[in-house]
Amino acid sequence: MGSAWFSRLLLVVFLLLSFSLPAAELRVASWNIERLGHGNQKSYPALAEIAGRFDFLAIQEVMTAEGIQRLQRKLEQQTGEPWGLLFSEPLGRSTYREKYAFLWRESRVEYVDGAVVYIDDADAFAREPFSARFAVKGSDVTFRAATVHIVYGRYVADRTEEVIALRGFWDWLVENFGTDDPIMLLGDFNLAPDHTAWAPLREVAAPLITEGASTLSSHDGHYANLYDNIWLSKGHGLDVSASGVFRFPALLGWTHEKSRRHVSDHAPVYLLLGGAELDASEAVVGTQSSVAGPIRGNRSSRIYHRPDCPSYDTIGERNRVGFPDEAAALAAGYRLAGNCPD
Repeated sequence: MGSAWFSRLLLVVFLLLSFSLPAAELRVASWNIERLGHGNQKSYPALAEIAGRFDFLAIQEVMTAEGIQRLQRKLEQQTGEPWGLLFSEPLGRSTYREKYAFLWRESRVEYVDGAVVYIDDADAFAREPFSARFAVKGSDVTFRAATVHIVYGRYVADRTEEVIALRGFWDWLVENFGTDDPIMLLGDFNLAPDHTAWAPLREVAAPLITEGASTLSSHDGHYANLYDNIWLSKGHGLDVSASGVFRFPALLGWTHEKSRRHVSDHAPVYLLLGGAELDASEAVVGTQSSVAGPIRGNRSSRIYHRPDCPSYDTIGERNRVGFPDEAAALAAGYRLAGNCPD
């Protein structure tokens, strides 16, 4: 009797240990949709065609509630499924004010709690960051998304003060909401990720996009300035399989002139979790494929290997993810294998 009971107990323990939730597959984007809601130039079918390629978006330069709600309705019409929407109050020190928004596909993401505008006691930001906590449905993954549009100003020095102040905002998030959830800071930062002003934030986070550009120049196929980005907390534990710039004029078959007039002068930047894919390869720039790049990571262990590491060739194809360099692997939350040479 005792041995039978013990056997059943072992079976229950085995089933519990072997059970796991499906991998969190998610397509995340950050997009400055230039002056969304002002004027009658915007093509909402085109906006929805682009936004519908993703499951979760942080959007900057929302000028009116009507503009973002119209995009939500068009997304639902074109995708045939419901989309959630959360947006801030108008933010800004002067007559220029804008909202931040989060849009998500309800079949993949749900809002959890904690939607809040940063309590900026030092008045460091012209437009205070906005954040909230979300969960990936069908998985155990939750994350805190924060978005901001750094003031452009007349000179580069005008932007650095707010970028430096982002470390204080990050610490505020940790102090008030804890460290259980990885933080995604998505936005238009008006400053390249290699500028020295990022030094304080680099102590706790890293940018996902380090090459290329995200603003549309006036010449077709040419882009300038890597101002848009996604910063992730170090050691975030998320299964980031790809990141890059989504060059939407190639998707639409439009010139840059037409794209800037009817959509935006910014292209979305994105990250992919798990095995999520984008189905518009002609518009995708910077994707890390599962076998590309000299640095090899193990998707399961979250460990990466250089070509000179003993285990470089032992990673199975199913778990292999490539990175262009060690910085990219570290930014994606991977750590160096312990048996690699110093």
